[in-house]
Amino acid sequence: MHARAAAATTAALLGTGALVLPSTAGAQAPADTAVAAPAAHKNPTVVAHRGASAYAPENTLAAIDKAAHMGFRWVENDVQRTKDGVLVIVHDDTLKRTTNVEKVFPGRAPWKVKDFTAAEIAKLDAGSWFGPRYKGARVPTLTQYMKRVSRNHQSLILEIKKPELYPGIERDTLRVLRKTGWLDRHHVKNKLVVQSFSADSVKKVHAQRPDIKTGFLGTPSTAQLPAYAKFADQINSTHTSISAGYVSAIHRLKGPHGKRLEIFTWTVDETAAARRAEGFGVNGIISNKPDVVRRAISD
Repeated sequence: MHARAAAATTAALLGTGALVLPSTAGAQAPADTAVAAPAAHKNPTVVAHRGASAYAPENTLAAIDKAAHMGFRWVENDVQRTKDGVLVIVHDDTLKRTTNVEKVFPGRAPWKVKDFTAAEIAKLDAGSWFGPRYKGARVPTLTQYMKRVSRNHQSLILEIKKPELYPGIERDTLRVLRKTGWLDRHHVKNKLVVQSFSADSVKKVHAQRPDIKTGFLGTPSTAQLPAYAKFADQINSTHTSISAGYVSAIHRLKGPHGKRLEIFTWTVDETAAARRAEGFGVNGIISNKPDVVRRAISD
């Protein structure tokens, strides 16, 4: 995830300009979607961001294994698509930061994910940048990743990254999820959220599989929240952009499945920020250091 606002997406969705900061007062929700505001959530779900990415190279199998070893059931990842149509787990739209692509393919700048085949990406070292212990770690495909999440008995917040670069990636993602057994009733109901900074992408997922829980990454104004609640079950905002009033405004609405709208906030790596978010009543906290958050909210 990145902390930039999805202004273009909001403009397309709502016919307005860039996202505005949330009002602490909150907007009155329409009568058919409003529900009573809940008490604060005392035990927000802790999610390992890109796996336990403070302790192992992000978005690798090692990172989700580390999260599992630390006792975290929920992990988050990023999905993009290769030149030959294979979905891979990587955050940036370039391979430069987290692999040795410059060394292996020196003449292929700017080293965009979409310009490499899956076989080429499979040759890259995605661990040495983090530390010698992880030398040889690979960029996993979505299929490999889902199998490991299943083996670890974990649950997943899957982010569709940069969907504007990959037309049809929502359909492709759902196809892999189905083939790996993640679209049965049990997984859809209890173990999976699909999110994106693109409202259009979230809407496509909701249209193709209305049963799947979805999240929009951003901080729409309280006045805009009812529009998002039509297709997103979660509004997942950066922790620096929210307040107790904003969280309450989210909780006053029902999402597309008739349940109270949720908020998972990110990326929270410090004790004070974790306790602040918990005090706001968020449903989940996404962290590179999930152990720090767990200690903070259990004290």
